[in-house]
Amino acid sequence: MERPAFVLHDHRRPRRHFDLRLEQGGVLRSWAVPRGLPVSPTENRLAIEVDDHELDHLTYSGEDKFIADTGWWEEHSRDDRHVVFTLHGQRDSHRYALIRTDRDWLLHLMQ
Repeated sequence: MERPAFVLHDHRRPRRHFDLRLEQGGVLRSWAVPRGLPVSPTENRLAIEVDDHELDHLTYSGEDKFIADTGWWEEHSRDDRHVVFTLHGQRDSHRYALIRTDRDWLLHLMQ
């Protein structure tokens, strides 16, 4: 079974933010994360769901968009309000939870 890919883009326009993209169902499910991935389990980061992107964005970079990390991801659990997953990046692996709020998502680094 092939492992689903992910990419984290460092996007510089219109103002700096990060785009987390998870391969699922032939597209990249995408969230804009204004302050980047959380670095401590004591903080949550806003994650705004945006339109799905084509798989060619796995390797896309440009004048204002750079690949900050890439690799594969595995899902541990999912329901309507939570997705728990591990990103296996180029340097390390971390487990996160996407938590649905009334309007957006929160991205949480798990212990």
